[in-house]
Amino acid sequence: MSANHKRATFNTKVGLAVGLILVLVACSPRPSAQRATPAPNSTIEPVFVATERKLDRTGPTFGEPRNTGLRYFRADISVPASHAPGQIEWPEGPANAATDFVVAETQVYGDQSSFARAAHRSGPGQEVLLFVHGYNNTLSEAMYRLAQIRTDFRTPGTAVLYSWPSAGDPRGYIYDRDSVLYARDDLERLMKSLTANPNDRIVLLAHSMGSQLIMEVMRQAALKGDRRLLSRINSVVLMSPDIDPDVFRTQAQAIGDLPKPFLIFVSQQDRALNLAGFITGRKPRLGVIDSPDVVKGLDVKVIDFTALSDGEGLNHVVPATSPAAISVLRGMIGQAQSGERAFQDYMVLTQQP
Repeated sequence: MSANHKRATFNTKVGLAVGLILVLVACSPRPSAQRATPAPNSTIEPVFVATERKLDRTGPTFGEPRNTGLRYFRADISVPASHAPGQIEWPEGPANAATDFVVAETQVYGDQSSFARAAHRSGPGQEVLLFVHGYNNTLSEAMYRLAQIRTDFRTPGTAVLYSWPSAGDPRGYIYDRDSVLYARDDLERLMKSLTANPNDRIVLLAHSMGSQLIMEVMRQAALKGDRRLLSRINSVVLMSPDIDPDVFRTQAQAIGDLPKPFLIFVSQQDRALNLAGFITGRKPRLGVIDSPDVVKGLDVKVIDFTALSDGEGLNHVVPATSPAAISVLRGMIGQAQSGERAFQDYMVLTQQP
């Protein structure tokens, strides 16, 4: 058998395996947020949400047309006292606030200005954490993920979720890549609204394909000469970024002076990104790089979480789902904020004894 024939046979087998995985995952039921009265000792995490989605569609929307214009609301997420770090405790039937994440209360805002004012009033300072979710995410999943991150990392201030029109279905990878382009202008307008006042600042946290979206928005602002908006970004964290490294380099070069710190969280055990690399031409994505050479010359810092991967969620959200990673990262953030220790340019984390 020739080498070319072997390679073609291998690619066919991999393609069939990928197709089978997508079909099986697509057939699995997706959990959805449920309302319930909070239980005693629950933690309430207010999450401000801006989204193109219809507010009554919190699940998958694969095959449906995208909506135009943003909608705004606040969801108070109740996190149970029994919550385990890294987990989202989904109900297996009717929600029980004593054991499950639930939506305790919601408030809808009529326009972007009232939404931004409410978001800034809810926190002690003028800095807002803006989270942009990744591929194959529903509105329910993105809200609960942000609430889980806030609980586990004890982040102060206001949390805002930008939920772009992901299909919420593993079969929608190409649809979601187009949705990222579709959403750029809306996210840029939201960022401008959240930084309208002189002292307003934002921290950008993006996961997976959401990293592509915020890079595109920052690049777009730079090409317009909008340094005011870029100057209001205090820091950027790309978690498991689903971006071609060559594309990332051109984006970063177009942006110019990147916000600092600019952190990239990677793991070579990220099976979701390895699959994405196969789909996009068998080239590793930015979130699985294993050498500082890939980002050489760029003012970014890479943190490698490979050793802390625990298999949860295809190892695609390790910094937020691995209890070991959460513990290590929380300590690193505390040291950096105190000035005791700065982030190195390329850090490979290890399991703590």
